[in-house]
Amino acid sequence: MDTFNYFNYFTEIEEHFWRKRGAHLLVSPLDWAIVETWQKANIPLAAVLKGIDRAFESWERSRRAAGGRKLKSLAYCVDAVLDAAAEMQEASAGTGPEVVATRPAAEPFSRDELRKHLTRSAERLRAAAEKQRASHVVLAERLEEMAKRTEEIAPLLDTPGSLDLEDIERRFTVLEEKLAAVLEADASEEVLLGIRREMDRALAVYRRKMSAAQLAQIERQYIQKRLFEQFGVPRLSLFYLS
Repeated sequence: MDTFNYFNYFTEIEEHFWRKRGAHLLVSPLDWAIVETWQKANIPLAAVLKGIDRAFESWERSRRAAGGRKLKSLAYCVDAVLDAAAEMQEASAGTGPEVVATRPAAEPFSRDELRKHLTRSAERLRAAAEKQRASHVVLAERLEEMAKRTEEIAPLLDTPGSLDLEDIERRFTVLEEKLAAVLEADASEEVLLGIRREMDRALAVYRRKMSAAQLAQIERQYIQKRLFEQFGVPRLSLFYLS
């Protein structure tokens, strides 16, 4: 993926799905979890869009479409996206050394935008910590620590020359993984059960169409997303900056 599409991955997929549906609807937590599994698996944006197109073509030939039903979730597109990604990989095999594209002169985000993202994320982490301080002291301390770790990334923005956005993104990914582990460890059984019941309802009609590995990835991403929402914790990744 080129730099622009890399950091607009979610938005590009969301808008393409809206266009195919012909309606601007909120993307569900399940859909966001699915997109995150594609992003983490490094599936090219072009393969995702091609897979979505194919899934809609298949849907339009189905009895459900004939009955007036709309394709409602990206879960229906999972197999088509994986097939498109496999085809792209096969097509690129044996074509010789990969030509590394030159980075565009303009960075996808200004340094001011990145500083604002860091500041806003740290502020939201501290706000979440303050909210939990009375009843969850340990969690509040960990959130405060994560706010400080987020701010420690700021000096990288003063590096002369082009920014290494991939390295910054890796740092955010590590912090997000730590945050997810902290939140899941602190969440009550009631909260976790509620999230799992919600997730099971959302996935019910798609379970038979997905492999165990696909389901495990989507479930993990779904739970992480809902826990971040539950505790008011921001997503740090640059994928959420736009």
